[in-house]
Amino acid sequence: MSILTQKTIKNKISIDGIGIHTGLKAHLTILPAPPNTGIIFKRIDLNKQNEIIPNYNNVIDATLCTTISNYYGTKVSTIEHLMGAFYGLGIDNAIVEITSQEVPIMDGSAKNFVELIMQAGVQISEMPIKLIKVEQQVEVKEGEKIISINKSNVSLDIDFEIKYQNPFIKSQRNKVSIYEDDLTDIYNSRTFCLYEDIEKLKDKGLGKGGSLDNALVVKDNILMNEGGLRNQNEFVNHKILDCMGDLYLSGYRIIGSVVCSQGGHNLTNKLLRKLFADQKNYSLIEIKGKNLPHSLASKNQLKSIA
Repeated sequence: MSILTQKTIKNKISIDGIGIHTGLKAHLTILPAPPNTGIIFKRIDLNKQNEIIPNYNNVIDATLCTTISNYYGTKVSTIEHLMGAFYGLGIDNAIVEITSQEVPIMDGSAKNFVELIMQAGVQISEMPIKLIKVEQQVEVKEGEKIISINKSNVSLDIDFEIKYQNPFIKSQRNKVSIYEDDLTDIYNSRTFCLYEDIEKLKDKGLGKGGSLDNALVVKDNILMNEGGLRNQNEFVNHKILDCMGDLYLSGYRIIGSVVCSQGGHNLTNKLLRKLFADQKNYSLIEIKGKNLPHSLASKNQLKSIA
């Protein structure tokens, strides 16, 4: 087994669920794909022009979720949790067939996706992986929201901060090394909202499939979900999951250091657009033999693809 080479899943995965915003039922199938395929979404409820590439340039909406579209207007939304699972588990190639326009929300986290991928197994090819290496700092700022990416020798670090006036959520901050740390808490952290925002979502035609089964809901200083939080940083950890998934719209895994305060899908997408607008900001490298950054071969990563 070599961690230097591209990976796909060994066996087909099937998932049924509803979209948290559309409320529409969807059947999702993940299929193995050959090296250099990348990740491809395919709307099999449509007969033609139905393939969409999850690329930062194909993002048409980043309001509360990430929505991608192809040239013909065919779209898929809420892709970030599945993409985060692919990123963390090192899945380079897969075909994602879906019968509706929104990826099933499952329990609001990436937990189910990760478990199913692990059950399906990982197929390792002989084709070397490629990585994006950040060469100089890029920053995007909008009022109090800020995100930046800078150099890192061997890893992708995400340092994320949220600040809420709500007395239950308050402010949270966490930093993870994607290639070195145990990502279980990240995968398991659920999407969340404030109770007072639910009607606002519905007025915008969103949140039609939302419930306490697939989202954390906070009312004043009370968490309305039974069972409590899965980890003490679940709110900010979910934001890190979102950030991972959105960063994978670069097309490759990244060596860099991300710092974000109060950001989200939209800010991450703007960061990628700015990063790739100037070739001096990054380089694309192919990993061969001894060029492997040691953190990509950490015990955690080796375990996750075994």
